[in-house]
Amino acid sequence: MTAISTKIVLAPEVAQALQAGQAVVALESTVISHGLPYPENVRTARAMEQAIREEGAIPATIGLLDGKIKIGLSTDELEFFATSKGVRKVSRRDLAFTLASGQPGATTVAGTMFCANMAGIRFFATGGIGGVHRGAADSMDISADLTELSKTPVMVVCAGAKSILDLNLTMEYLETQGVPVIGWQTDELPAFYVRESGIRLPLRVDEVEAMVRVAREQWECGLAGIVVGCPIPPEYAMDPQPLEAAINEALRLAQEQEVKGAATTPFILGHVAQTTGGASVETNTALLINNARWAARFARAYYR
Repeated sequence: MTAISTKIVLAPEVAQALQAGQAVVALESTVISHGLPYPENVRTARAMEQAIREEGAIPATIGLLDGKIKIGLSTDELEFFATSKGVRKVSRRDLAFTLASGQPGATTVAGTMFCANMAGIRFFATGGIGGVHRGAADSMDISADLTELSKTPVMVVCAGAKSILDLNLTMEYLETQGVPVIGWQTDELPAFYVRESGIRLPLRVDEVEAMVRVAREQWECGLAGIVVGCPIPPEYAMDPQPLEAAINEALRLAQEQEVKGAATTPFILGHVAQTTGGASVETNTALLINNARWAARFARAYYR
């Protein structure tokens, strides 16, 4: 046990499941504190947890409170993250500082992966991973999610990468880092709000048991993270053309207002939500629940 493991507080049902070798699925808290407006954020968090339970797995939403890493937030703690201001976004870089300060912290994809791995959790459901931002040739804005995937043996079940990113460069970066990106019943990288990106994936899996075999081989070989791209259900997918126009407008405003770093993605997603009359929030919620359900199915088959 490493020293940082003393900072972990497991919810009783998570501790029991891990001890018994049962399926547990990690969930991030940044989507609650920074990704969705209230009350949609807490409703979505609860719906994701419920979807995981319905598939026979245990949800473990992760967040930092009182200098501890909480693996499995209570109902009251979910409400706290959904309504409190000043909750820090916590990636790997921010973990020690936030623990030392005792501030509340919402874990990003990278932060959640790191904490889940410390607790022995191998499966994680999120919306979309971060990636290489548009204009990164000048800004060097590349998400820590990508490097975390090259280090940490966790399967990240997502709707691909956020469509606000440069998806081609994101895929190139993941390839360089040796991270497999697997299309779940698709040949194309999903693009968050839309099902197709036009980017063909070299890896595709169509059966749960086949995905489990890939995961076993990956980790038995000492390799790290896996990205599983699940397209959003067709009935919730957005029209890509007006969506792209909204994203471009948000990018222009972000540049004008000098929005940078960790504030960029929430700013752009917020503007897109406003421009689409809230349609993007409904879509975001649907893909999060869908990803949680598939992550639970993969986890349950893995531990079965």
